[in-house]
Amino acid sequence: MKKNFELRETLPFVNKPGRYLGHEYNATIKEWDDTAMRCALIFPDLYEIGMSHQGLQILYHILNSHEDILAERCYCPDQDMEKILRNKALPLSSLENNRPLKNFDLIGFTLPYELCYTNILTVLDLAGIPFRAANRDENSPIILGGGSCSLNPEPVADFFDAILLGDGEEAVVEIANCIKTAKADMLSRSKTLRMLAAIPGVYIPSFFQPVYNANNEISEIKSLQTDFPSVTRRVLADLSAMDHLLHPLVPNSKIVHDRLGVEIARGCTRGCRFCQAGIIYRPVRERTPEQIFDLACQGIENSGFNELALLSLSTGDYSCLSTSLPQLMNRFASEAISVSMPSMRVGTLTPELMDEIKRVRKTGFTLAPEAGSERLRRVINKGISEEDLLNTSRDAFGLGWKVMKLYFMIGLPTETDEDIEAIAELAKKTKKIGNQAAPGKQQINVSVGTFIPKPHTPFQWNAQIPMEESRAKINALKRMLPRKGINLKWHDPEQSFLEGVFSRGDRRLSRLLESAWNNGARLDGWSDYFNLERWQKSAEECDIVLTDYLLAKDLETVLPWQHLHSGIDESFLKDELQKGLGEHYTPDCRYHSCQKCGLCDFKTLQPIVIDRKQTGKKCDPEQATHPQKETPKPENEELHIKYMVSYSRLGDICYLGHLEILQVVFRILRRANIQTNFSKGFNPSPKVSFGPALPVGTRSMAEYFVMDLPAPLADLEEIKTRLNSQMPPGLNVLDIKIHSGAVPQQVVNSYSITLHPALADSEIPLLTQFMDCDTFIVKRTRKRKTKEINIRPLIESLTILENGSIEMKVISRASEAGVKPLEAIAAILGKSQDDFLSSEILKTSWQEL
Repeated sequence: MKKNFELRETLPFVNKPGRYLGHEYNATIKEWDDTAMRCALIFPDLYEIGMSHQGLQILYHILNSHEDILAERCYCPDQDMEKILRNKALPLSSLENNRPLKNFDLIGFTLPYELCYTNILTVLDLAGIPFRAANRDENSPIILGGGSCSLNPEPVADFFDAILLGDGEEAVVEIANCIKTAKADMLSRSKTLRMLAAIPGVYIPSFFQPVYNANNEISEIKSLQTDFPSVTRRVLADLSAMDHLLHPLVPNSKIVHDRLGVEIARGCTRGCRFCQAGIIYRPVRERTPEQIFDLACQGIENSGFNELALLSLSTGDYSCLSTSLPQLMNRFASEAISVSMPSMRVGTLTPELMDEIKRVRKTGFTLAPEAGSERLRRVINKGISEEDLLNTSRDAFGLGWKVMKLYFMIGLPTETDEDIEAIAELAKKTKKIGNQAAPGKQQINVSVGTFIPKPHTPFQWNAQIPMEESRAKINALKRMLPRKGINLKWHDPEQSFLEGVFSRGDRRLSRLLESAWNNGARLDGWSDYFNLERWQKSAEECDIVLTDYLLAKDLETVLPWQHLHSGIDESFLKDELQKGLGEHYTPDCRYHSCQKCGLCDFKTLQPIVIDRKQTGKKCDPEQATHPQKETPKPENEELHIKYMVSYSRLGDICYLGHLEILQVVFRILRRANIQTNFSKGFNPSPKVSFGPALPVGTRSMAEYFVMDLPAPLADLEEIKTRLNSQMPPGLNVLDIKIHSGAVPQQVVNSYSITLHPALADSEIPLLTQFMDCDTFIVKRTRKRKTKEINIRPLIESLTILENGSIEMKVISRASEAGVKPLEAIAAILGKSQDDFLSSEILKTSWQEL
């Protein structure tokens, strides 16, 4: 467990301390000494991004399902926490047990996108682990990488002992068992790496060496171990295993995708020629509707989420969607749990599906034409027409959607000025369709990103356009698009430039990464932190020409990832490139003949499509043809029975903010199967009222919320027990009683305060003088506006006890500016609140005025 003094030394001083708490519902806590192999899983970005990542959670639960394996998590800290850890010489540690990362046997990094690479160095440095694998000794953990960037990990290859290519569900257990055996047998690091290399899909970078010619180009990738000449991606043949998905981690603080994700299928064979995911996640493997329904029901029951996302590279292509979606909506609509489909495709969104989606709340509506013209969509094998897009838009607007996002790429191979103009024209046509389809104001959000030629795609040999050309195309769209009704957003061309460099980079870029990191590069995926000039300066220091990585490549060029095989034949990629230039269509092998990409042997590996003909015959047609009905609602729906729930908030949980606690409580109620009434309107939410917001870092023995229920509770003691069984550590229900429902508007809150640093003798008279005066003005600045507040009437009493602690009573009035205890004390003493952030504050009681 974390030590309280350590928390007071770190969390009060950082933004969003909830990132570093742990204690998530369904997290696994094991005894360190009871396990033979300990693994730390790292997502090299902020918590709110990493906790939204499905892959890391899957591996976390799989590893922890083995009794002798321990898996814990860590995310990259923000710069404020990094500074504190360095200043206080504290090691970066795991969330679950606060164990220093360097004490683990295996550290597994997800490699999700190129602009997170400097975060890997931040984590290693804060953990006290040498950056380069060659510099680590026998006591260092094995550093493993994996994820979508693993198919060209060369820019970071020198930092890793091993990298897994492809699916990890089976391989990660084999890797863990291998390291466990090597540890038990006290094998050397070099022997352990040879054992790992024998596992299919595991790449040992030190076993390969790029050879450069006189032009500083790669002439060959030399294997230093004759028995490991290349590495081929690991592919999970079947997604039917589900046990590791039934108890999802539930964040306490706000994350980007705060919902239950259910992967309904993996892989896509639509064949978009720019799309790396369409290559490296082949073949298509679908779950059955029954599996999806079970995963959704148990996942919601075990988490308390109010949104279910059906995840796939293209959810609309799932062959049984017309069965699964109504089935899920019929199950969850009455509980105000929405179902969203983040990755839909034009042509797969029928009016019937849209009507299902909007039954609870209208989730986001995004369509990705990718290119503005029919010609360019043929080049990239998009397979949709302008008519398809406009018909889908008409249906969506007609069903009540007001906002639609259209995503395009600029800089695609063969693109002309006419193709850019076609983007603007298509956006304007979509807006016109919206105006005709429904009354009111419709908004079109056009999002534009620069095409990046990704490894293992048919376009991997093409050039990426310069930043200046990206800006020129974006500026052209600004001029073409009207200012009203169509909003243009774009991905920063400078970030796309650097992403392109690392996407096709080689091992020489490891020096650039170290140099840029030493020059301050951090969290480059965030525009607030990204600084291209820093990278350009570092490139000069390393004598690296960044633009060279974006040039077109000859088809016979030895690419940095030549020794890493996706399973797709290179000849297939070259054929697809030529077909693109000729504007020829390649059909989807799910519903047409095999396109000979080279992956499937049709014995151990083949596409798994539940309903190949999309007839519904294999998808329970009886369920599919049922009329869409809401779950019957109880006759007493209009009843409003209200209960006040009193609870304590002690320990680390005090570092969550008020809005985060609200979400925690909503999920506790759902998991405890306590049905509330819901608000009406666009975004229904539970009818639960909360007491005044508690300052972050303040513990409390006296918090409450009032819940509005459609039926009375039979046994309040049983409900109390049920709620407490769902509480995260630190929250505890003290009492439940029937209530009028009226939340007190004026209360006096009592606090016990232990200041750090303690009061000096010379400061005590200042507190006395404050209580003797009638007026004490403090200035508070919010959003560049300064407001004066007289805090003296808000402090009912202030007493210094013999042990030096302070007892304080503070009046709080709804809808009026109040004062926090620490804010008041700091103002009285003429100091900054920051001087007292390590103080301990306990709210002991409240009383209505």
